[in-house]
Amino acid sequence: MLAWLRHRSPVPGSGVGAAGDGQNLVTEDVTVVEGDVATISCRVKNSDDSVIQLLNPNRQTIYFRDFRPLKDSRFQLVNFSNSELRVSLTNVSISDEGRYFCQLYTDPPQEIYTTITVLVPPRNLVIDIQKEIAVEGEEIELNCTAMASRPATTIRWFKGNKELTGKSEVEQWSDMYTVTSQLLLKVGREDDGVPVICLVDHPAVKDLQTQRYLEVMYKPQVRVSQNYPVQGLTREGEPLELTCAAFGKPQPTDMRWLRVDDEMPQHVVVSGSNLLISNLNKTDNGTYRCEASNAVGKSHADYMLFVYDTTATTEPAVHDSRAGEEGAIRSVDHAVVGGVVAVVVFAMLCLLIILGRYFARHKGTYFTHEAKGADDAADADTAIINAEGGQNNSEEKKEYFI
Repeated sequence: MLAWLRHRSPVPGSGVGAAGDGQNLVTEDVTVVEGDVATISCRVKNSDDSVIQLLNPNRQTIYFRDFRPLKDSRFQLVNFSNSELRVSLTNVSISDEGRYFCQLYTDPPQEIYTTITVLVPPRNLVIDIQKEIAVEGEEIELNCTAMASRPATTIRWFKGNKELTGKSEVEQWSDMYTVTSQLLLKVGREDDGVPVICLVDHPAVKDLQTQRYLEVMYKPQVRVSQNYPVQGLTREGEPLELTCAAFGKPQPTDMRWLRVDDEMPQHVVVSGSNLLISNLNKTDNGTYRCEASNAVGKSHADYMLFVYDTTATTEPAVHDSRAGEEGAIRSVDHAVVGGVVAVVVFAMLCLLIILGRYFARHKGTYFTHEAKGADDAADADTAIINAEGGQNNSEEKKEYFI
């Protein structure tokens, strides 16, 4: 039996007051799920053996003391004493909802009522999906309907363990409610096989839910792996074996190898998803692409091949073969390094030449105060005399240096 009780204080009926001897009635409201059992209790405090009776919402007597005048056999006596009249009602339906009256024959008589509320769980819970099979990137619509409940239900959505937000509408038919919740969901390849759950919150039921599994189609994911050589460089004269793996929904039906921006060498052997070059040479350098397609679309993965000399000892290049992206060999060519060094040296030489020409064009100058004629004097005294005499009138002598 599922029922909820709420205490109700004594409430006198119209024109009825509490008895002078201190007796009073006590009862509780009852909430019950449709089909379960409701129990109505009329209790007397400070009883002096006064008569108790129970009436239905139509004010028909259900029990007078321990006697049942009403012919409805769903009402059964649970307990009768001077202080309590307790009656059960089995197989409760919505028509049983309403006020039930407890009466105590005192002077003056007392009367209080208890209210039975009937809860109705959803009759059915259904998820409708707009498209049974969706394509990656599409937005699909799901609707969850909880029919004929009372009160109205609250619907919650989950994708896996993640709660989502939907939009609900409530329709009322008589005393019953139908709730429909709409969920718009953009799907990706990671959603394939994931359950979408519609969960109902309702006081009459616990853990009521239904679910649908998403089915999402997506274009292939492509990967290229190097089977041989397992480790080391792809050297001239050695074999190379590549394998292409593709996964999609539906499974790819068309897979092919090609050489990007060039023709496939004649000695390359392609067998299904495998590509084999038995004797590598430098003319095989380039990008080899594996393409796969299904009903949704096409994807590819690239492998960039660089054939080394037989004496090469450099660490092997790393090949990136992610689907839809060109793989790149992350290795540095020695010729490229040499070219960069040559450019740097040439730039430094040009800079030195420019600086030399700059200093050559900017000569330094200085002045001396030696008098003219001093260099031609026969002796030192004559030179001094000539210098003193001609100091004021002599021209300044300039000397230049480079």
